[in-house]
Amino acid sequence: MPRFLSMVRIDENEMAGADFPEEFDQRMGALLEEITKAGVMLDTAGLMPTSEATRVTWSGGRVSYTDGPFTETKEVVGGYAMMQCKDMAEAVEWARRFVEVHPAEWSVTCEVREIQAG
Repeated sequence: MPRFLSMVRIDENEMAGADFPEEFDQRMGALLEEITKAGVMLDTAGLMPTSEATRVTWSGGRVSYTDGPFTETKEVVGGYAMMQCKDMAEAVEWARRFVEVHPAEWSVTCEVREIQAG
């Protein structure tokens, strides 16, 4: 069965200091329990902010390092989910349900990509 990576993209500046509604943890917990019981979820986690990150770049035969935060970046990967689904449609459906758990005033995007077998 194919595996899929859902990258959760957020505007880090918009999310800084955002309050999580009380019911958010309950709704997210219920969804994660459901996706785990369905045998779909392989791994998931949120990521630390870019202020604690380093980019390693290879260009022109040289390696360079850039410490965060990355001011030129508006949208960043804030978390991920590794899922094993029957097809892309199922993976996208789980991603849809994930974004709908969030408050309506937030902007959250999931980019779903199949992992190359090999």
